[in-house]
Formats: sequence, C-alpha cells, structure tokens
Amino acid sequence: MGVSIEEAIQIVPSPRQMAWQEMEFYAFIHFGMNTFTGRQWGTGEEDPQLFDPTDLDVEQWVTVCREAGMTGVILTCKHHDGFCLWPSAYTAHSVRSAPWRGGQGDLVREVAEACRAQGLKFGVYLSPWDRNAPTYGDSPAYNRYFQLQLTELLTQYGEIFCVWLDGACGEGRNGKKQVYDWDGTYRLVREMQPGAVIAVCGPDVRWCGNEAGHTRRSEWSVVPAAMRDTEKVQADSQQADDPAWARRLTAEDEDLGSRAVLAQAERAIWYPSEVDVSIRPQWFYDPADDDQVKSAEALVELFERSVGGNSALLLNVPPDRRGKIHERDAAVLRELGVRLRRTYGRDLAAGAAVWASHAERDAVAAHVTDGRSDTYWSPPAGVEQAELVVDLGEPVVFDRVMLQEFIQGAGQRIESFELWGQGQAGDDWVLLDEGTVVGYKKICRLNLTTAQMLKLRITGSRIQPTLSRLGIFCSQ
Repeated sequence: MGVSIEEAIQIVPSPRQMAWQEMEFYAFIHFGMNTFTGRQWGTGEEDPQLFDPTDLDVEQWVTVCREAGMTGVILTCKHHDGFCLWPSAYTAHSVRSAPWRGGQGDLVREVAEACRAQGLKFGVYLSPWDRNAPTYGDSPAYNRYFQLQLTELLTQYGEIFCVWLDGACGEGRNGKKQVYDWDGTYRLVREMQPGAVIAVCGPDVRWCGNEAGHTRRSEWSVVPAAMRDTEKVQADSQQADDPAWARRLTAEDEDLGSRAVLAQAERAIWYPSEVDVSIRPQWFYDPADDDQVKSAEALVELFERSVGGNSALLLNVPPDRRGKIHERDAAVLRELGVRLRRTYGRDLAAGAAVWASHAERDAVAAHVTDGRSDTYWSPPAGVEQAELVVDLGEPVVFDRVMLQEFIQGAGQRIESFELWGQGQAGDDWVLLDEGTVVGYKKICRLNLTTAQMLKLRITGSRIQPTLSRLGIFCSQ
C-alpha cells in the first residue's frame, strides 16, 4: 500500500523533537574509567581506585563548550565498563569507591550544575551494556537494575534534554547477551522527563549511520517507521579496534525517505538525524592523540554539513586525566565559536524585499527575511514549483545561503532547488548552487559571490513547499 505524499507532509516533529532540533550543536563528554586506563572499551574489572582526576574543572568544560557555540552537554554517566560517575545506590562500582573527593563525589551533579549555571542544557548517556554488573545476561534482573539506575539519573539532576542510548550488546560475565527492555525504558523516560528526547536506540532521534561526520546529500526526517524498529533491536558488539567500528555511509543507506522509499513503507514517522563525531580520533582521551585534534576549519565544515544538512551535531570533547579539556582542544573550540559568530552573527538578507513567482503571495514572501521562526511563505495550494527573488538593495559579498522550512507546522516538503545570483539589475542570472532537501536547515556553501539579487527556484516539492527563512551570510 505504501505511504502517500499527502500522508508524508502531515508528519511533523513533536514539541520535544522541535526543541531538540533547535539546539543544533551540543557536546558529548566521554570521561570515566577509560580515561585512566587508556582503553576505549573497558573490561568492567577495573579498580575504582584508578579514577582520580588531579585537577578536575567541570566549569572549564562547560565554558569551552559554550564559547564554541554549543547549547548543551551529554555526559557518559556510565560506559560499557559499568563504572558510574554518580554514587549509585545499586552498585559499588562507582565514584563512591574511588579516591576522588574522598569517595564523596558526584560528577554527574557537578556537570549538571555547571551547565545550569552557564545556561546550557544537560543530557545523560547510560550504556545499556554493562561489563561489570553480575546480572547482565539475566535479562529480567538486569533490566530492573538498568532502569533503577536510569531512574536515579532522571530524578536527581534536574531537567534532562536527552537520554542517549547506544546499541552496544556484548557478553556479560556469564557469557550471555542481554535482551533489553526498550519499551519499559522508554516509558520510564516519558514519565520522569517528558521533555527529553531519546536518541539513537530510541523513538525520537536516529543515528546518522557513522561516527566519521559524514552526512547524506538528502537527509529526510520523514522515514519508514521500520527504521526505528531497526535501531531499537540493534546489537553492536564490534570492538573498538575493529576498522569497521567507525563505519561510513554506504550506497544502500543513502536514500532513507524518497518517494520511492515511502511508497514501499507501511507507515512513516518523524525521525530526524544526529551526527556524532569526536574532535579527536578516539572517544576517550589518549595523549597520543594530542597532535590529531581537528582544526577549527574542519569543525566549521562539519557544522555546516551536519546542522546545515538537516541534522544535529553532537561533537565529542574528551577531558584528559587531570579532568580538564586539553589546551589544544580548548583553543580550537574557541576559534570555532569565533568563526561561527563571525559568519552567522549578521544576516545580510534581514528585512530585504522579496518577490514571489505567484504575485498574490508577495505579501507573505517577506516572511522569509523577517527573522521569525513562526512565520513562513508558501505558494498557492497544489503548486510544487515556485520562485522567490530577494533584493539586497545593493551588491553584497557573501558565500553562505541558509534555507529553513516551516517543519513544525507543515513537515518536510522541498525535494530540489536552485540558487541563482544577479550582480545588479539587468545583469545575467548565474547559477550559484543546487541541492535537494532542506528540512530544518540547509546551509549552501558557495564561492565568494557578489550579487544584489538572489533567486531561489524550488524545482521539486511535495504538494506545496514552505520556507520560513532565507538567510545570506559571509564567512570572510
């Protein structure tokens, strides 16, 4: 039977998904036992005495993230080794047994409070796989244990914006693999933190498909519901030294939401993409990586291709054994923030005059340059191809164009578009760029261009396109 295009455009983000999407860019903090052992995946047999950062400064973590332009922090509260960064009542394998803070510390609380103090949102990563828990592999018993620990995180640390659940499912001490109670876990999050999205192995946010920062040319947020079921039952038991661990997108999963794909689906859902990638080659700090920190230029490109490719960016920044973000990472992140603010701090199209290809829609065309997210333009019902022309008043130098659809009210509709520039009135129009989907945000990276007029030609859409914003920026 398939999902019709009429049905697809009725699918919109939930309020929690929309609030998450608008965060755009936030930090992953991988810090824990692995920081002190040099491993990426611990065994669960590590001595808690090893956890003893000498100069821990979570305010520095949050300051660096904020200055980079990030809006939140997700902390690895428990990784696969089972060591808890809070004094869990359900295991001794935690900071309670560590020399740090004399066994009285609670790193989750410190990070949550530092985020609140600086205006960033706080999220939690809790590994379903636990290589220390003796009940892992005894599915009913371990599911109770996991959900009790999750309850601690959801009830003791204020508002949580994201619960990040990866799909790792290796063997326990008894040689068995666990059957996770995903549905029970989801109910728990919905009850205790109704505003939190559940990411990756969850119903709200999906993994982009790789850990290398690669994005699809066409990233659809409306996809077959079967994709969510696939994520939920994912069992990723690959080891960290496996070359396939940081696997890339393949041709087979490049197309997730085209008309052809939806026509074969029983049902479709809003299931947007998150790109997770580390600033270093590995997720936990390793001094051998100090000279392999991504450059600010590389991070700008990563931001523009992920956030500007209808995804969110989750950038991992691993603190070192002191308990600080390394000076090299911090310097690069500060430079990233400077570059993003310099580029996107001023919209050259703000308040510019706009004309529509359908004259009766000229009055609402100005919504694309009014700076508001709750207004939008669309052509008459049933019109799938349309044009907008923005007059900047005089020739302007720019190299970035930002497009945004009105997804919260009308879903994702644009399938293809072209951008044309005209130096000044009477000059020939020149093709600047062309693309496919827009969704929440599309950033077009152009060569340095001088033009007074910019034309957006929507060459393909679902029933009727919408546009909430057309912004013009310069990175120079």
